[in-house]
Amino acid sequence: HGNTKTDQMMTFGPDERPRSLQIYGSDPDIMRRAVDRVCGEGQVDHVDLNFGCPAAKVTRRGGGAAVPAKPALLRAVVRAAETEAAPYRVPVTAKFRMGLTDDLLTYLRAGAICEDEGVAWIALHARTAEQHYAGDARWDAIAQLKAHVRTIPVLGNGDIWVANDAPSMMHHTGCDGVVIGRGCLGRPWLFGDLIEVFGGRPAPPTRSLGFVIDVMVRHGRALAEHYGNELTAMRDFRKHTAWYFTGYPVGPDVRRQFSQVSSLAELDELLGRLDRTINVVHGGETIRRGHTNGPIRVALPDGFLDDPDALERDATVPEDHSVLALSGG
Repeated sequence: HGNTKTDQMMTFGPDERPRSLQIYGSDPDIMRRAVDRVCGEGQVDHVDLNFGCPAAKVTRRGGGAAVPAKPALLRAVVRAAETEAAPYRVPVTAKFRMGLTDDLLTYLRAGAICEDEGVAWIALHARTAEQHYAGDARWDAIAQLKAHVRTIPVLGNGDIWVANDAPSMMHHTGCDGVVIGRGCLGRPWLFGDLIEVFGGRPAPPTRSLGFVIDVMVRHGRALAEHYGNELTAMRDFRKHTAWYFTGYPVGPDVRRQFSQVSSLAELDELLGRLDRTINVVHGGETIRRGHTNGPIRVALPDGFLDDPDALERDATVPEDHSVLALSGG
């Protein structure tokens, strides 16, 4: 799109591997150009297609979680991405939800289409777009998708809050792996915990607030380096402070101060006041972080479902900052 913020989000550190980039869109021609650009410039090792975003600003234009409701459109978008990525040998994967509503479930058909078009694997967020982020993920749907798709791996997404949730999901559903969403918010060490668990070792114990503080320092400095501007970095970091403190007995006044932090020096000063020996409260690790709202009314373009086989060409995603900051769905 030539959007400065988008371009900045597409940057990687020199040692980052594999370099994965998630793209969402609903116009096959735009998708083709986007994939050709990121693959042709050698920017990525993997492209993931996001058909799971339930945000009204996206679905109202026929994008995100709305795309699988139109099988011909889904096939065209996936085929465009796969065709452009193939010469570069960059694998394309796809993530989607169960459907728009319980009355319009599309995940089995979406899985079959993605399998037909040659994607490397698929991931299912086991909620509908209408469910948004409320309630429990319905892991049984992941099991049904795994039974339906035979030639490519199926990954599960939804309610992986601690490392032991991952093998529980895999045992329950038979899926081949997991995708982490909100579970890593304020808990970036979850990925390391998963390595331990998948390696047959016990999950590490809960972390003290001192451990969390050290991670927050690293995170804040990494953002400042990424943006090249402390104020911009701290504005981004403010929401993370609430997630880091979830489950820890940190008072509302302290949380409010962190929600207004504007420099690294101020961050260091505020962190220095905290008691490093505090531990997470009982059950604190599974308190939900990030979006929790729902159910919602799914916004769609007028007449969008009148002809499920139609290709919508004017369904681009708006480029305002609020959309760029949305969850992957």
